[in-house]
Amino acid sequence: MNETKPASGSGPLSGTAPTQDERTWGMFAHLSAFAVFIFPLGGNIIAPLIIWLTRRDTSAFVEMEAREALNFNISVALGWLVCGSLTFVLIGIPLGALLFLYWLVMAIIAGVKASEGVGFRYPISIRLVK
Repeated sequence: MNETKPASGSGPLSGTAPTQDERTWGMFAHLSAFAVFIFPLGGNIIAPLIIWLTRRDTSAFVEMEAREALNFNISVALGWLVCGSLTFVLIGIPLGALLFLYWLVMAIIAGVKASEGVGFRYPISIRLVK
């Protein structure tokens, strides 16, 4: 349902499965969003961005997973800004809590799928980085 295959390079569409190294980097791309707990201002965006910029030319699978993680974390950051602006009417607090849980669960699911060598697309994400 939320799974995709790499467009080129390694992966099921090219006839070869992602290597262990590619799966590990794909998993890191998704789980690097948890850097926000170490660097609260943008860590969830900067970490996937670094992986995308440094690894996109080495593997189509890693490029796709890192780009997907980056887009998802940008979308979540925008959602947190909206929730923050809605706190004065009290709806932002429960929406922010739901957004946090969604972000946490989806990042873990995506990391697990990438470690299995399966491409993952987040169901709700603004795809700003192409």
